[in-house]
Amino acid sequence: MIHKTPALTCTAILAGLLILTSITVSVTDLYDNPQDPTILEVTDNPTLDNRKFMKNGLNLLGAEEKFKMFIKKHKKEYKTREEYVHRFRIFGKNLIRAVEHQALDPTAIHGVTPFMDLTEEEFERIYTGVLGGGTVPVEKRSVSFMDASGLPGSFDWREKGAVTDVKMQGSCGSCWAFSATGSVEGANFIATGKLLNLSEQQLVDCDRVCDKTDKASCDDGCGGGLMTNAYRYLIEAGGLQEESSYPYAGKRGECKFDPEKIAVRVANFTKIAVDENQIAANLVHHGPLAIGLNAIFMQTYIGGVSCPLICGKKWLNHGVLLVGYGARGYSILRFGYKPYWIIKNSWGKHWGEKGYYRLCRGHGTCGMNQMVSAVVTKVA
Repeated sequence: MIHKTPALTCTAILAGLLILTSITVSVTDLYDNPQDPTILEVTDNPTLDNRKFMKNGLNLLGAEEKFKMFIKKHKKEYKTREEYVHRFRIFGKNLIRAVEHQALDPTAIHGVTPFMDLTEEEFERIYTGVLGGGTVPVEKRSVSFMDASGLPGSFDWREKGAVTDVKMQGSCGSCWAFSATGSVEGANFIATGKLLNLSEQQLVDCDRVCDKTDKASCDDGCGGGLMTNAYRYLIEAGGLQEESSYPYAGKRGECKFDPEKIAVRVANFTKIAVDENQIAANLVHHGPLAIGLNAIFMQTYIGGVSCPLICGKKWLNHGVLLVGYGARGYSILRFGYKPYWIIKNSWGKHWGEKGYYRLCRGHGTCGMNQMVSAVVTKVA
């Protein structure tokens, strides 16, 4: 089940979308005629870091020229003319979705991303991968409440050397493996002072653990999984190899786990309370946290602090890594500068802010506080 972008109801948003309806180009004509010379475009705004976003609504550009630029930049290949036309039509629809996302999420920048030739269904199936859908798995393990007073105003584990480079999951629904591995990498750094690049492929190939409360939610390589299942697998298997000894392939293969090459052992894991102050305290004291969220706005995200007016909090479909938070992210609809979370994604450095996503803090935005877990590693 895919949740579409919610209907726009706010007066300000409706005013922005009226610009869309006033354009002489017919959206229907765009879909029926892939050679139509006009299409909605993302333009430059010098007031927002000169990055691409919607300026005062819309602009026009030759549709096929824009699509060809997209193909060249992202090295896309379509084998037949029929496939080319099909992807062009999806591209046009996604440009309109980017307009809608910009209206709903005005403090972020939305526009052309590497995923503009994919339908919402394709995007979710290929590039997300957290299981559970509309039901958030409930962990019985729960961390005791921590003292959240005295936390720094801003905090970033990247600055302390606990985060590996942004990785690329490719066309494989293995986000859960990258989220879990990132958390283990951070926990091991805190325990040993060494940052190791650990193997997601081991989880993709070997982990078949099922959730204790939802037997249908079993880790299944590129078919999806859960971070807490991955922790259970690592405890049972004995540990996780390094990337160098078990490199990522972007597809599920035969399990080649070698216990003799274990680099990190997992001792325990725990689910974090939904209170965002508790999440911040655990982040500071326990290291980067694995979280699930609703990725609907991430398909068109380019930069800025994402703070959508409407984003489902129960439909979680993507696993990412929470690495820090900031104190002053501009939010025009939330009365000035507001705090935000810093999130590491697994779609490569050419997505978002060099592979990272900033999401406003304090509102449980897009369900980011519903599936949060920390891990503890063993020290030899």
